[in-house]
Amino acid sequence: MKFKPFFLLVFAWVWVSLAACLPSPRPDRPAGYLVIALESNPTHLDPRYATDANSVRIGGLIFNALTHTDQHARLQPELAERWEAVDERTYLFHLKKGVTFHDGKPLTAADVKFTYESVLDPKNRSPRRATLRLLKAVDAIGPYQVRFRLSAPYAPFLENSTLGIVPTGTPSRGASGENSLIGSGPFSLEQFSPGEKVVLKANPSYWGGQPGLSGLVFKMIPDAIVRSLEFKKGTIDFIQNDIEPDNLIWFKKNTNASILTQQGTIFQYLGMNLDHPILKILEVRQAIAHAIDREAIIRHLLKGLATPATGLLSPSHWAYERSVPRLPYDPEEAKRLLDHAGFPDPDGDGPLPRFKLSYKTTTLDLRRRIAEAFKEQLSRVGIELEVRTYEWGTFYGDIQKGNFHLYSLSWVGISDPDIYFNLFHSSSIVPYGNNRGRYRNPEIDRLLERGRNSLSPEERKQIYSRVQKILAVELPTIPLWWVKNVVLMKRNIEGFVPFPDGDLISLKNVSIASPLPPS
Repeated sequence: MKFKPFFLLVFAWVWVSLAACLPSPRPDRPAGYLVIALESNPTHLDPRYATDANSVRIGGLIFNALTHTDQHARLQPELAERWEAVDERTYLFHLKKGVTFHDGKPLTAADVKFTYESVLDPKNRSPRRATLRLLKAVDAIGPYQVRFRLSAPYAPFLENSTLGIVPTGTPSRGASGENSLIGSGPFSLEQFSPGEKVVLKANPSYWGGQPGLSGLVFKMIPDAIVRSLEFKKGTIDFIQNDIEPDNLIWFKKNTNASILTQQGTIFQYLGMNLDHPILKILEVRQAIAHAIDREAIIRHLLKGLATPATGLLSPSHWAYERSVPRLPYDPEEAKRLLDHAGFPDPDGDGPLPRFKLSYKTTTLDLRRRIAEAFKEQLSRVGIELEVRTYEWGTFYGDIQKGNFHLYSLSWVGISDPDIYFNLFHSSSIVPYGNNRGRYRNPEIDRLLERGRNSLSPEERKQIYSRVQKILAVELPTIPLWWVKNVVLMKRNIEGFVPFPDGDLISLKNVSIASPLPPS
């Protein structure tokens, strides 16, 4: 299979056409601010509602949580000085003293209690509520101790301690604008203009030490070519992952950028609606998996910036099971499975398909090209794919509601394997969780319930090994690849440490050395 490098073919022409139209570096750019390009708009910065990657990453700079995960996905204290398991259903957190919100008010146990109770309140319709369903009560024991009481043993509870804390009385979603949000993090929210930019201002009173930057500007630029040209002209300082793989060579030759590449844990998958009369058939899903040539897509479209995935958990995860069944690229096996499923090819090698499906994706150039690759590969086994493109907000809204046949998205920030409960347990079917494909399997339900109730790491490893093996056969989603993280930044940017899941929290430690001329 051959892919044409459209991006490189047109880039020179686009540069000539657009360079004169781009603004010169802004003279009114706030001194000491770092400008970061994003390809998609964050939807909600309030940590009680943030689910998309950009919302979570930016929100993590505004809000602190009881704990946070480090570069190795291990929990570390943040607002909590320490914590302890009183018994298998009770956790006690001891808060740091002297932490204040951006408005100067002290952060206390009452704010922690309010945050978690507002997530649990069904009237607020928080998407985080499903993961806290076993939380029975939150008690503020004085100003600096918080007790969490569970209705049953719940091994992954500590992962929920990464929820950002908001001040007592913070309105629920829709009751006030995002610009009124207040946190306790290294940066405060200065401006949120959806579809345009998010501006954060350094918090000089941050309990963890004043950031090295005066502020951050997250600028929404959906078009990859425009992002590249703005970096070239110096109006953009930093891009993480929102880079066309085809364009990396151009960046190396035509800019003085510092480029960091490392294997990440971001998991890309193909999602399917299992209520669809065709996709609910196991052999059809297996046929689709055999029809997709991941290696070719990674080699030609992603330029090697990914690794074929076997499942949700990466090889660096403690619960990763390497001996799962695999479905390699095999179009002949795909055809045999489709025949057996009752969908014979009506005209052999002729133009008529076995059946038609729709595939939803965003308007981003790389996503469209990946969609076209899927379309071509599936057509070889007799499946006609109608590609439908949408701007990010519309696309993500449809996926959240389960309004699709096929789509592709990624999961980031995977820590505890209990994430499988949110994605595949029958009680997590949308809108009660992120089981968007409406997968139902009583055995998986039982295993996932045991996995979250067991406090034995070895037993949990065995449970999730079984879960991974079942899902690798049943394919409620088709694993595609684990993304390699690529960071592009000006050479005078110092102190940034990439995280495997693409977290941006180390921006609090970044500083800018002497200015450099435009690339």
